[in-house]
Amino acid sequence: MRVHVLGVCGTFMGGVAQLARALGDEVSGSDVAAWPPMGEQLARAGIPVREGYDPAHLEPPPDLVVIGNALSRGNPAVEHVLDAGLPYVSGPQWLAERVLRGREVIAVAGTHGKTTTASLVAWILERAGLAPGFLIGGVPAGFGVSARLGAGRHFVVEADEYDTAFFDKRAKFVHYRPRIAVLNNLEHDHADIYPDLAAIQRQFHHLVRTVPRAGRILAAAGEAALDEVLAMGCWTPVERYGVEAEGAEWSARLAAEDGSRFAILHRGGPVAEVAWRLRGRHNVHNALAAVAAAAAAGVPAAEAARALEGFAGVRRRLERIGEADGVAVYDDFAHHPTAIAATLAALRAAGGGPLVAVLEPRSNSMRMGVHREALAGSLAAADAVVAYAPPDLGWDLAAALAPLGARARVAGSIEAVAEAAVAAAAPGARIVVMSNGDFGGVHGRILEGLRARAVPRRPSRHAGGER
Repeated sequence: MRVHVLGVCGTFMGGVAQLARALGDEVSGSDVAAWPPMGEQLARAGIPVREGYDPAHLEPPPDLVVIGNALSRGNPAVEHVLDAGLPYVSGPQWLAERVLRGREVIAVAGTHGKTTTASLVAWILERAGLAPGFLIGGVPAGFGVSARLGAGRHFVVEADEYDTAFFDKRAKFVHYRPRIAVLNNLEHDHADIYPDLAAIQRQFHHLVRTVPRAGRILAAAGEAALDEVLAMGCWTPVERYGVEAEGAEWSARLAAEDGSRFAILHRGGPVAEVAWRLRGRHNVHNALAAVAAAAAAGVPAAEAARALEGFAGVRRRLERIGEADGVAVYDDFAHHPTAIAATLAALRAAGGGPLVAVLEPRSNSMRMGVHREALAGSLAAADAVVAYAPPDLGWDLAAALAPLGARARVAGSIEAVAEAAVAAAAPGARIVVMSNGDFGGVHGRILEGLRARAVPRRPSRHAGGER
């Protein structure tokens, strides 16, 4: 079958393309840009990517067009698909029909931590010899790809609540019909799609409705928004989990403040101890969810805990990308106030020099200003903040960060952001760049600036007045 994927460089759609290629389909795709890491993965998989949405990319006509949710009516390729009567489907529907049918699906949902938790579940199942398939919105270091078919019966999917396609406004995750569902947390996000938290809760309840009685729902303890979702009706056994959560079936007890060591308890009794590479209370929470999900799939907690110790993390999740002039630079996907605060708290707990936060308010919710009142508080743990204000932001970023006083600087260009970050970071400091996009390559600019600063100045030939 000849398949063409519109929006192929998105993390989800790029995964769909790789799975289609693994199934033996002839796959091509279109997008506006093929940036890392998805562009690299598609190239390795032998999937050609055509730039832009020229209808000529759909000639000769493919057998099927898979359309990503970033494309809307008015897009030239979409209009051609409709006018020409080409067969088309959404990415989630394609995944459900071609890959998930007959598999034991583990779906990881929530506002935060989906990528890391789904990666952890897949890693645990892999280490247990279960050879899972997966589709994850990031690249787990232990796998090097964001999607694979897998030889086992399990399939792990990052269950995004964003809408499915221009012709299907249900959340993506309603297509997956998991046997095991993880509900990691729930806050208002995706404000361009959902007007309020209640609208998202309704979609989460649609997911709850699809989990069979013989399955399992793992829900974070102490999350009022999730409690309200389950109160709408639940027909599946529910197990709660949380860090130091009394009364929960699964809990974690920190042995180190930075989350590098912790104990896992099941129904109040210790079952394992973990010492691993990740940092932060939020990652302990994610790990606990993964252990509970793996247990529901038949992997003993002690075995799952041993697998955690070999987990090397996920690209763009507090990933250390380089060091220059004594300054370590990290890349992180945080783009919601809660995630921003968790990232900074993890770095602060790990100890080290001053912390410089570099932020791009890129998500649709950020650009709409939905989170502007919480932004300054989420950045409070940083010693210095450099924020990018694109010309079309539409709200006053400097005013939102005013509570931070002289610690915060707003820049109107990528070059100015990099210069300000370098200026704010003395040797020994740490810079963390936070964005859900490529941030115009600011990471590389910062490292270049730090390297240039580290080059010792040559003595002047005219020193001392000599000529």
